[in-house]
Amino acid sequence: MKTRIARLHVAHDLRIETIDVAEPAAGEVLVSIGAGGICGSDLHYYHHGGFGAIRVREPIILGHEVAGTVKALGAGVSNVKIGDKVALNPSLPCGSCQYCDQGLHHHCLDMLFFGSAMRMPHVQGAFREAMVVKAEQCIPLADHVSLAEGACAEPLAVCTHARNQAGELNGKKVLVTGAGPIGALCVALAVEAGAAEIVVTDIQDATLKIAQQMGATKAINTGTNPDAMIEYAANKGHFDVVFECSGAPVALSTAIDCIRSQGIIVQVGIGGETNIPLNVLVAKEIVLKGTFRFNGEYIEAVKLINNGKIDVKPIITGRYKLEDAVAAFDTAGDRSRSVKVIIEF
Repeated sequence: MKTRIARLHVAHDLRIETIDVAEPAAGEVLVSIGAGGICGSDLHYYHHGGFGAIRVREPIILGHEVAGTVKALGAGVSNVKIGDKVALNPSLPCGSCQYCDQGLHHHCLDMLFFGSAMRMPHVQGAFREAMVVKAEQCIPLADHVSLAEGACAEPLAVCTHARNQAGELNGKKVLVTGAGPIGALCVALAVEAGAAEIVVTDIQDATLKIAQQMGATKAINTGTNPDAMIEYAANKGHFDVVFECSGAPVALSTAIDCIRSQGIIVQVGIGGETNIPLNVLVAKEIVLKGTFRFNGEYIEAVKLINNGKIDVKPIITGRYKLEDAVAAFDTAGDRSRSVKVIIEF
């Protein structure tokens, strides 16, 4: 069996190629991929050949936000059946390292994660028409959920893990900095958790509009209105929780100014070296927490989509066929008009 793939050779050299697909072995499933979302890490690989110390050193199939339909089962598979729609968990931890032993599978020392250049040889990704995966990576989708919506389970899982880092949000005042797909989904999760107030900031009106559709009570363009956040810094800060989703140093600075004493800042966005005013962090007793990928939250995210508690449809701003993958990546990189771009297979 042959399948078409989207494989990156070097920055801006994304080719549609054809490879063989094996039959599923025991404990494996053959999935026909139906939809895949373009993530920020995919964009870094495409535009820059990597990010930070992580570089593309050999051709790599991109993609880790995918959903599809079960086409064949290997021996012993019982959690799914042929014809099931499934979201694919891109994480495959080893199960035996010190972190896996502690239940911290997302910190696995030998993690296999779709479309990652962190290790060599690279872990090939899921932007392909068909692929074989482990059965435990297949999480069933409800009949009414589209494959494009199912592909959003991965970024939703990232945000669900971030929400779990923040603790109780019911009745809380929440700030979300950065209104990309992660910020928009953090807004939706804050709504679902009962937050009393959700302010979202960005420098693009288009993404802020989507965040409002996801439930933000107020959207602020800090590019055109740079003084709008000053009022939230009064009296040692206004917000109980901040989800910093941009990775921009100025956004973290704003978060520290606007968080109340003993508030929690969850750093979701990834950036470079950032100066942190330790005197303010100490004096206000701020809790600054990192958050990385997800663990059991992938299943939690699929349930939230299946039961309709989170509607991911507003963040889907573009759909492209596999043969138009280059155009899809170019569109996804334009934040003035894109939140989540989907490749359909």
